[in-house]
Amino acid sequence: MNIKLLTIIIVLFTSTLHAQEVKWLSFDDASVEMQQKPKKIIIDVYTDWCSWCKKMDQTTFADPVIAAYMDKFYYSVKFNAESDDSLVFKGRTFKNPNPTDARSVHQFAKAVLQGKLSYPSYVLMDENFNIVQVIVGYKSPEQLEPVLHYFQTESYKTTKWPDYEASFKGSFK
Repeated sequence: MNIKLLTIIIVLFTSTLHAQEVKWLSFDDASVEMQQKPKKIIIDVYTDWCSWCKKMDQTTFADPVIAAYMDKFYYSVKFNAESDDSLVFKGRTFKNPNPTDARSVHQFAKAVLQGKLSYPSYVLMDENFNIVQVIVGYKSPEQLEPVLHYFQTESYKTTKWPDYEASFKGSFK
């Protein structure tokens, strides 16, 4: 076997060993898990037609640093903003009012995005299902990492975001 082929095999094998994907849950499953072990929640609000949502899945959420951090400190929920499933949240049932209409928006997506429909968006919730922040738009792994730390460590309660971001020493710097 030549050296070049052996090197390619080793690189592919090593990258497979380190690959990690976010463990995505439904909102209902995250709610059940929360009863056993409280954690913060991140909801990825997406649509099937959104190219930036797909790019997030292929890049940021596929990054092993991001995936490992999210799985350790968050319940990660994927929610299709155009879903036709009903969902119960804080005693209220949410549904898509016109599930057969193209691009009809689910009531839950409207509620958690506070009416600002933009995809992708990420809703950060505390352990009591309170919305702490909504983040809009594609984020690279380098951009998302400090956001995840900021909310997980509850630094948002004591430190302004620009100060935190300027002092953050992440895995990508």
